Amino acid sequence: MRPMLATPAATVPVESGWQHEVKWDGMRILADVRDHRLRLWSRTERDVTVAFPELLAEDAGLTAYEDLLLDGEVVVLRNGVPSFGSLADRFNLTRASEAQRLAGTAPVTFMAFDVLRIMGHDVMPRPLRERRELLEGIDLATRRAQIPVTFADGAGLATATRDRALEGVVSKRVGSAYRPGRRSVDWQKVVHRRSDSFVIGGWRRETGSDRLGAVLIGAPSTGGLVYCGRVGSGLAGRAGERLRERLQQLRAATSPFSAPVDREDAAGAIWVRPDLVVDVEFRERSTGGRLRAPTWRGLRGDLSAADLGTPSPRGGLTGPEREG
Repeated sequence: MRPMLATPAATVPVESGWQHEVKWDGMRILADVRDHRLRLWSRTERDVTVAFPELLAEDAGLTAYEDLLLDGEVVVLRNGVPSFGSLADRFNLTRASEAQRLAGTAPVTFMAFDVLRIMGHDVMPRPLRERRELLEGIDLATRRAQIPVTFADGAGLATATRDRALEGVVSKRVGSAYRPGRRSVDWQKVVHRRSDSFVIGGWRRETGSDRLGAVLIGAPSTGGLVYCGRVGSGLAGRAGERLRERLQQLRAATSPFSAPVDREDAAGAIWVRPDLVVDVEFRERSTGGRLRAPTWRGLRGDLSAADLGTPSPRGGLTGPEREG
């Protein structure tokens, strides 16, 4: 079974009849307990039980139940904030020994936000308010499994999550049934994104054509230009054509980045002088400075590379990120 999905929204609903939750930046999981044995399923119906041995442990609390199906998110918390980069090593993990090692260095927590089956009873057709009552009756206040609180003030939660650098807010109609595998307007998500300015150090052609496919961007640092990733989203059409014309005039023989760009991104790259500053929107930075889910916003003709704040050589900013 695939989980119910939220519809993207620009703002949280303000009318009554909604509950609001923190959007946890992790991996969506269905936790299926039968005869006190737990199996974990990904959003794409893949059995990922082996990747999370800490959730199988007795002190996680999940195997205390005879029959239970929970929907939730697996996260790695660092100072109370999810670290997606710390969780990424679990994706596609099949070796139990490696999973056990990661459980010791970066343990996960299962954030259960819905109950779909309990003691043999399918409760998905019931309204969310009733499912929430059932969920809160389950004792999951352990280090490895929790039931996060919900909020009535969606706008206030949106402000609080943005201030704490959390991913966003999910709002749900309290009268809605659970619709597995469906993206429904009864669930709406607002994802906070950040923006900053970067320098273009190279570009790649679109596969099978001569058009601009993506730019390779970096951030100035005391050790040189730190590679931050490639950006292709938002570059289609005339904007991409104009940018390609500019980049053709800046062609360089070698990479301007301070360290070698990984092979996948560097394949077919055309290097340029690091003269053009661009604004990019993104979800978060990894610990190494790479951008997650970047989107092109536009050229900054009013800025030069020398105008940008200086991050550390590993890519972490020493000052606040630029807004807008």
